[in-house]
Amino acid sequence: MSRRHSFYARPLLVAAAAVTVLAGTAAAAPADPSPGRYTATAAALDDTYYQDALGKTGAELKAALHTIISDQTKLSYDQVWDALKATDEDPANSSNVVLLYTGRSQSKNDNGGGSGQWNREHVWAKSHGDFGTSTGPGTDVHHLRPEDVQVNSTRGNKDFDNGGSELGDAPGNFTDGDSFEPRDEVKGDVARMILYMAVRYEGTDSFADLEPNDQVDNGSAPKMGKLSVLKQWSQEDPPDTFEKRRNDVIFEQFQHNRNPFIDHPEWVGSIW
Repeated sequence: MSRRHSFYARPLLVAAAAVTVLAGTAAAAPADPSPGRYTATAAALDDTYYQDALGKTGAELKAALHTIISDQTKLSYDQVWDALKATDEDPANSSNVVLLYTGRSQSKNDNGGGSGQWNREHVWAKSHGDFGTSTGPGTDVHHLRPEDVQVNSTRGNKDFDNGGSELGDAPGNFTDGDSFEPRDEVKGDVARMILYMAVRYEGTDSFADLEPNDQVDNGSAPKMGKLSVLKQWSQEDPPDTFEKRRNDVIFEQFQHNRNPFIDHPEWVGSIW
């Protein structure tokens, strides 16, 4: 690594600030207008969706959550386009989506493979476990996010860690030869997506057993790092309104399963 720093070396941006990135505007996470809503929702989920996981820790909790979240509707890779237009809709402009790493708000219809367009970023790199875009982990929208084509290419299949040089076309993101560091506002989002994948895909449904580890440069192994950094990111960047809404939309409209680490961030430390 060419650079190392703590999470707070670059303070989080004020949520209400608008930041111009590339040709668009970075959408800041909106303030939660009704914080009690999620408390009530969490309580209801504990009485229903998560009831078989309550009171468990460690491997027992992980196994219980795997059983719960494996009950899902699976999408095709083509269906992912439409799903992302709903899950990642810009709360300030319903015609746009918010891109994960750049934070840019961009037209939902400006998707594809061309320069300046957005495409489908596999946060758990699809080569880590060689699942490609097959229905299953390759199409699971809990870890698929819209992203600028060039920035997606720069991230490639790198593991996540602190360090590197700042991206000129995506300020606040850093990369070096073996890792990628997302902007502060989505560090926790990235961590919780990686850990969701590790619980959901345990090698029991014709796909590899995906697991986090505490290293980078994992290549094609079904591993993603760096676990110690991901745990730190999850703790220091807790779920915001955008992430919670996204979890709800996936549950209600598409896959009908949830990312448990958004509903219960404390379960990260209970398992790992």
